[in-house]
Amino acid sequence: MSSGDRLLLLDTASLYFRAFFGVPDSVTAPDGTPVNAVRGLMDFISRLVGEYDPSHLACCWDDDWRPQWRVDLIPSYKSHRVVREVPGPRPDVEEVPDPLQAQVPIIISVLEAFGIPVVGHAEMEADDVIGTLATGAGMPVDIVTGDRDLFQLVDDDAQVRVLYVARGVSKHERVDNAWVRGKYGVDAHQYADLATLRGDASDGLPGVAGVGDKTAATLLGRFGTVEAIVAAAADPDSDMGPGPRGKIKAAADYLLVAPRVVAVRRDLDLGSPDLTRPRTPVDHDAVVALDERWGLGSSAVRLVQAMSGSD
Repeated sequence: MSSGDRLLLLDTASLYFRAFFGVPDSVTAPDGTPVNAVRGLMDFISRLVGEYDPSHLACCWDDDWRPQWRVDLIPSYKSHRVVREVPGPRPDVEEVPDPLQAQVPIIISVLEAFGIPVVGHAEMEADDVIGTLATGAGMPVDIVTGDRDLFQLVDDDAQVRVLYVARGVSKHERVDNAWVRGKYGVDAHQYADLATLRGDASDGLPGVAGVGDKTAATLLGRFGTVEAIVAAAADPDSDMGPGPRGKIKAAADYLLVAPRVVAVRRDLDLGSPDLTRPRTPVDHDAVVALDERWGLGSSAVRLVQAMSGSD
């Protein structure tokens, strides 16, 4: 590792969903096929690589957007996003607009042609891939996402931060521990426990009834972890008030399993992928063919320039 090394981890689906809804569907291929998500994602990567100049990068992938092992623990997990449930071993089908679904294979082809590493893992979400790659990376890490769940990975000592794109890639916020504490009143390593207590409607996590951000932060400030909060609620001699005590005890079954669902995995066997940033497309002919087929135009030019480090 050199002193200038930096790893950029992209929550790919988070970005291409944002591109799809943010870039007009009038952006099309010569045959009229929408390519707004494709070109939007390419432009996002160009902007981020240009601004942060990473030596390494990866597009992290949802091989399974709703892993069965998480659903087994909390059946409501992401259930509102299921367009239909598929019996048997096949995964449930996520509700994705057809014009976006049609662009995902094009996105994969573009990333492959440029040589940008795509990393996923069976039965795991991109969050878990990101958590594994960010842990022990041996270099500063920037995680690009619109997902608050990944705040739990922020670690000032290890130089891991989140580039939070909820307000847009061009207006992204650099999230460190002070940012998390200022926003939520807890340290980043406590964020998963905060989310467990508060719940998250976007992920189908019910949380503890009657406990919001402030109460959750207060409890974590006093007791430290969900495990300690549950123990205090069960201990008649603890100084937990009757209101919170009753709410925590009523949610005991949920709190027994929810932390495993919310916690991002950091221990996946991903092999040894080469995440070195490719300075030139690994398949120039494929880039040219994709440009001609899908009308990638200035997006392709910008990405070539950004990856090479030229202006």
